[in-house]
Amino acid sequence: MRRRELIALPFAALAQQPKLAIRAIELWRLDGKREAETGVNQQHQVNPLHVYESGRPKEYRDGTPGSRIAPASAIYLKIMAGDVEGLYGPVDKEAAIVIDQQLRAFLIGKDAMAGEAVWDQLHRLNRHSRSSHFMMAISAIDNALWDLRGRALNSPVYRLLGGPTRPKVTAYASCLGYSLEPAKVRERSLAMKYLGFQHQKWFMGWGPGDGAAGLTKNVALVRNLREAVGEEVDLMFDAFSGWDLNYALSWARQVEQYRPRWIEEAFAPDKIDSFAKLKRATSIPVASGEHFYGRWEVQHYLQADALNVVQADPEWCGGTSELVKICAIASAHDVHVIPHGHNIHAALHVVASQSPMTCPLVEYLYLKMSSYYHFDKFDPKPENGQFTLNDRPGFGMELDESKIEKRTLLKWS
Repeated sequence: MRRRELIALPFAALAQQPKLAIRAIELWRLDGKREAETGVNQQHQVNPLHVYESGRPKEYRDGTPGSRIAPASAIYLKIMAGDVEGLYGPVDKEAAIVIDQQLRAFLIGKDAMAGEAVWDQLHRLNRHSRSSHFMMAISAIDNALWDLRGRALNSPVYRLLGGPTRPKVTAYASCLGYSLEPAKVRERSLAMKYLGFQHQKWFMGWGPGDGAAGLTKNVALVRNLREAVGEEVDLMFDAFSGWDLNYALSWARQVEQYRPRWIEEAFAPDKIDSFAKLKRATSIPVASGEHFYGRWEVQHYLQADALNVVQADPEWCGGTSELVKICAIASAHDVHVIPHGHNIHAALHVVASQSPMTCPLVEYLYLKMSSYYHFDKFDPKPENGQFTLNDRPGFGMELDESKIEKRTLLKWS
């Protein structure tokens, strides 16, 4: 078989696939129990509300490690078309409510194989579809339909998207929750390095409301990390929209010497001008986008030359379909797309299908992911800082029945 014919196989299979009419959409809450760590790893990050004294938490310190048996629950979306089922989750409750109340009836009878038509119709269905919970609902539907199509064609999603560009995808360790006490930072960052993570992201604990002392601590965090892990590890930093332009500029001037890989979400996402001004004023790459909704918002940022890294989240930005379009736009601007790691399945498959020049990394929220996929039989975990691609159909998800103590079919309508 000629190479051109081989490359075209996934697309030809989709084109020849007979219509699979969506016959049912179900939202299931799964409940069970898991072991949870206590006493440690509860470090807060700066957030916009911390500018108010009443909204700022007290300085955090790790306590004595312990454990307890905690309740576990998650919502999974199931879409049935013909004799094929698509599965995706966990799904945010806000998105699940919109799916149940506003999208379920509209989708019945639609062709599950006609992904572009379904997405476009959902986007046109409601005046508020361009953002927020409605776009989150579209994202969940789109991801579940990609899983369904993969199962129908017995192919992983990354092959339907054009095939893998590499056998393994490099992950960066996202260190949300770990204590920012200097000794603990050094210990944890070295532990991540020894686990194979050559890229680490740490979360700023202080903002303008903490005054000059807080800024000093934010600078010291960068210095401490660089001294701990050496020069060969990439270090990224996240301010979760908790800063303003003057604060970010002051921080950047003091830490440029430590070569951060990026500063993320220094401002709220509607402050495009602040992102552009910061990008022009510093050699530190500027990142944002986990709260972007759709390709149009990304385009506004890139036209303003406001970002070096787009972090669109396929759970929120419009799903797998929309993230692929965002990658195309970003590649035209020579900007990286490194998806936010709220979930990992869709982000991993999209990144695996894109050029490493456009999508070099995927995010792995280390603490969150340790329990987020409690009900998944194939809990996705990187080894030596990398995800190995597998050939399971769709996103390769399967529920672990041994961990499910209760199933509830959810209905809000």
